[in-house]
Amino acid sequence: MTTAKSETVDSFHRGQFHVIQPLRQGHRSGMDAMLLASLVASDKPCRIADLGAGAGAAGMAVASRLADAEVLLVERSPLMADFARRSLALSENQRFSSRVSVLEADVALTGRLRVAAGLADDTFDHVIMNPPFNHASDRKTPDALKAEAHAMTEGLFDIWIRTAGAIMKPGGQLSLIARPESIAEIICACGRRFGGIEITALHPRTGENAVRILVTAIKQSRARLALRAPLIMHEHDTHKFSAFVDDLNNGRAAYRRRR
Repeated sequence: MTTAKSETVDSFHRGQFHVIQPLRQGHRSGMDAMLLASLVASDKPCRIADLGAGAGAAGMAVASRLADAEVLLVERSPLMADFARRSLALSENQRFSSRVSVLEADVALTGRLRVAAGLADDTFDHVIMNPPFNHASDRKTPDALKAEAHAMTEGLFDIWIRTAGAIMKPGGQLSLIARPESIAEIICACGRRFGGIEITALHPRTGENAVRILVTAIKQSRARLALRAPLIMHEHDTHKFSAFVDDLNNGRAAYRRRR
């Protein structure tokens, strides 16, 4: 549904919640955000930080599916943070809006500056992130806000994962979605901060190369890395989603860790 030439109100989880998003600037969330949200599985109250949340689609998807989840949407851009706040004010999101808040802060802050900005140490059970993962030369755009949201900078994963490790409780779960070529950088950034890394490749169809990877890891775990069975998005020679991926995309299921 279009509310103005500059923005849209988009439905997620088959109408379970809505997000106001910019139409021609900044980052627009879609299936990546929903798959990221599906990585959070909890049967008890939990606190989640969505780093680089944009308009808040992934964090809101977690809050929509998990009735006991409290979510903090962390976004550096005042414009995108405002989209998130306006989205939370929509009547369609009333059932979870009291459990979701927005923090304008830079994920790259460290130490006292990070704490002063509102990201305290050892606070969250889950940290989710969908960092910019296009190389700077990919998909060049005159929109500075969109370029910032999409273009990767050197050391980005190390910076974001370092912040995740600082604000997460011991035993907490890191979840992220990225391009397959980032796998080595992600593993390196996890370092000794996170273990028990589980990686799932997401393929459009059987026989086609992976287009995304889903990654989870546990703070201070010493468990070994595991490559999980791939997820196939579409049924053979069609655009129809496989049943399980459709459930993940629409908030009917979580993609639980193997161990």
